[in-house]
Amino acid sequence: MLFTLSYMITENIMLSLFISFAIFLGLYSFRNYDKENMGSFNEQIIRTIAGTIIGFVIILLFYIFIPQHINRFIFIYNFTFAVIVFPLIHIIEYKIYIKRKSPTNYIVIGKKEEIGDILEEISKKTLNKKRFVEFINPSPTRLDKLVEERILNEDIRDKARNNKKNKYKKNVEPKIDRILVADPYLEGLVKPELKKYKSRGIKVEYLPNMVEKDLKRIPIKVAEKFKEYYEVIFENISYSPIVKIFDIIFSLILLVLSSPFILSSMVAIVIDDIVHKEKIEIFFKQKRYGQNDKIFKVYKLKTMRRIIKKDGTHEDVTTKTGKYLRKFRLNELPQILNILKGDMSLVGPRPDINPNKQFCEERIPFYNYRTNIQQGITGHAQVLYKYQDFLSVELYSTRLSYDLYYVKHYGLFLYIITLLRTVETIIMGRGK
Repeated sequence: MLFTLSYMITENIMLSLFISFAIFLGLYSFRNYDKENMGSFNEQIIRTIAGTIIGFVIILLFYIFIPQHINRFIFIYNFTFAVIVFPLIHIIEYKIYIKRKSPTNYIVIGKKEEIGDILEEISKKTLNKKRFVEFINPSPTRLDKLVEERILNEDIRDKARNNKKNKYKKNVEPKIDRILVADPYLEGLVKPELKKYKSRGIKVEYLPNMVEKDLKRIPIKVAEKFKEYYEVIFENISYSPIVKIFDIIFSLILLVLSSPFILSSMVAIVIDDIVHKEKIEIFFKQKRYGQNDKIFKVYKLKTMRRIIKKDGTHEDVTTKTGKYLRKFRLNELPQILNILKGDMSLVGPRPDINPNKQFCEERIPFYNYRTNIQQGITGHAQVLYKYQDFLSVELYSTRLSYDLYYVKHYGLFLYIITLLRTVETIIMGRGK
């Protein structure tokens, strides 16, 4: 009897944890926890509803293992609780964060003209809770003076704690909390001093860790600054068999679930071709570069039509059906076949065509590292950045910064989160 009761309690606890985790994944994938989305109550309600539904879908995928514990009341109670409570909690959390959390001020060992834009982006992303108040091209004497006067000086720290208005006044130097190393060469000039500060309890942070945590990307100029660090990491990315297993499982599930959309899209393409009196072509095949630069043919639904102009030249235009397919990324679904063949993964950097690859390799450092893992239908860059169909060093460098982040953090958790965020991208209509 006691054993049975203990087993039931343990089983119920495990079920509750599973349901909570599934709903958390749904909410996380719809960016309910992103600070920039937490300030709007309406935004929170919409994202909570969508995220909770995705959480329920995850639960239903495991229904076969727990049918006796799942009923409609579990969904109704959890949905009602989530939609009412979570938006309120997030709004309260946001307001507390804005009003109560003190900013963290940094001395930056680095040149503002080189990395100032990156740090400004971090400040905006953290709602100005990280501030970079001093940039130094350090000499030990200069750094020691700043540390003694602005970090270790108790008078300044007491004034900052007791009179928060000081930080808004002109000509009042704010206290400094931490040191940020943004240039490894300049760090080398003051390494003994940094070691001494660490021993005295002063926190020293490094730019790569900060950009990855706050921006979820690795800007190319940061990768170049810390070249030795990143080269070692990117050259030692290990293959993940568990990701490949999930690729096959999810691809088969996706193929079954998406088959109505694929078939209806194929019918729409055929009708469009007949109306325009063109040769019926449903699929578009194109050579792409995969993992380790292996060439393969990618399959997509056709979204373009070639128009011959009066002067004999031609122009490729997106069809009406193609615009719809691109917006909701339905044209990408045939790539499931590429996954089952082993050419691609569900998640990874976007496979490039030859002109784009050559263009980027000649102009953008670290570009080849994006092919250290399998390329994907969706990816970290696709869900957090924008799609571009024209060559631009700036746009492709930014895209690469997200790809490099995924390569560095390659693993099952980020893989699943990116898949869930892809659902958010499609539902919120941010695809193309």
